[in-house]
Amino acid sequence: MHNPVAQHAQFGWFKSRRDLAIDDITVVDRSQLNRAVGAAALGNAMEWFDFGVYGYIAVTLGHVFFPAGNPTVQLIATLATFAAAFVVRPLGGLVFGPLGDRYGRHKILALTMVMMALGTFAIGLIPSYERIGMAAPVLLLVARLVQGFSTGGEYGGAATFIAEYSTDQKRGIMGSWLEFGTLGGYIAGAGTVTALQMSLSDADMLAWGWRVPFLIAGPLGLLGLYMRLKLEETPAFQAYNEQVDEREADRPSLSDMFRLHWPQLLKCMGLVLVFNVTDYMLLTYMPNYLTVTMGYAESKGLLLIILVMLVMMPLNVVGGLFSDRLGRRPMIIGACVALMVLAVPSMLLIGSGNDGLIFLGLMTLGMALVCFTSSMPSTLPALFYTPVRYSALSIAFNVSVSLFGGTTPLVTAWLVSRTGDPLVPAYYLMGAAAIGIVTMLTVRETAGLPLRGSPPAVESKAEAVALLRSDQDITVDDAIPAITPAAPQVAQTRMALT
Repeated sequence: MHNPVAQHAQFGWFKSRRDLAIDDITVVDRSQLNRAVGAAALGNAMEWFDFGVYGYIAVTLGHVFFPAGNPTVQLIATLATFAAAFVVRPLGGLVFGPLGDRYGRHKILALTMVMMALGTFAIGLIPSYERIGMAAPVLLLVARLVQGFSTGGEYGGAATFIAEYSTDQKRGIMGSWLEFGTLGGYIAGAGTVTALQMSLSDADMLAWGWRVPFLIAGPLGLLGLYMRLKLEETPAFQAYNEQVDEREADRPSLSDMFRLHWPQLLKCMGLVLVFNVTDYMLLTYMPNYLTVTMGYAESKGLLLIILVMLVMMPLNVVGGLFSDRLGRRPMIIGACVALMVLAVPSMLLIGSGNDGLIFLGLMTLGMALVCFTSSMPSTLPALFYTPVRYSALSIAFNVSVSLFGGTTPLVTAWLVSRTGDPLVPAYYLMGAAAIGIVTMLTVRETAGLPLRGSPPAVESKAEAVALLRSDQDITVDDAIPAITPAAPQVAQTRMALT
């Protein structure tokens, strides 16, 4: 009698301890892992390099690409073009996610890298409004849409790639390097623009200086593409691909994913919500809040945010280590509780007008954000099984970012303006934290465990032997038997070390 679970035909790895052999355990090549982490982090850094450049140079771009007249209208038009990229991010996830689950993670990540680099590089080549009229903002919009579309497949793929390459015991610290790249890219983008503004006259900046940071994306993209093309496919995807034996009927469809994995998709969206609301609130909205609402000097506000990010970078790796040792749930729930308790005091410090107290308030929010940035890259991929991991994570992540994360600065600024209450950002953070707590309470702990549907992953043969000899056991629960390959169904299995 056909038993799809016993034969682990299309849903990943299902062997129990008594059936487990040494060859069933994945021994991770350390050098390959390091290259995988570096290549994935570089792509994320490129995304946020563009983010930092565009945000810091928005006023200049308004003068270059839009009709002369009202500077406020120019800035709004520039920011609207920037926001357009968030609209197409879910579409990118919807396209690149299934391609990554069908053809492999590293192939699609190479493609998204090329598209991101081309989109950013193209902005640096677009003639000004004075030279080509309305074609200039139209071309800017097209380049931003290419960036946003490619970004839709970037984070989900990069997080999946690192998670599937990592060992079970160090998935947290390896994943934390992804957000290390995020912070590094943002700082590099902001720092490049600041250096140009300090070294060039306003006329030179407007004439050609603004193009330099965008043109840097070209060689960076070639470097990232080279790094990604040198990588092998992840062990988890290779194992799954061998099991389905290239039979298309054995692969779950998008409808299967939505029908069977909608609870996990909602959990992912809830976690991404609190993660990105905090991220965009601190790194994107706070400089504007300090300048517009608090009347703080713009240069000081930007400098303080950069200092906060510089402190966060090493702490992010430390947080990844703690997430492996303490668990993902304590890190994420702890950060949410901290936001509930400390958001209002932090905003009071930020509104004090004292440089030291402002930094303390920003750093308090930064510490909560570190708990998210260090834990989420290993938490989110673990929600899903190998056949749908890239698709599900890309779609859920980008829908949540577009609806909640990317809108945070705009919605918060509007609420502050309407209510006149400078503590609105704190209340917004507290609401997001409440959603995060409720969501994380429904997510099982995954630190030290194999990914869903994958065999254990270790650093050496000796560790594999020790795992086989240990008193731990690997069990499969909540198994839903699959129907025949002609009408495939993604099994709802859960694998855990108990």
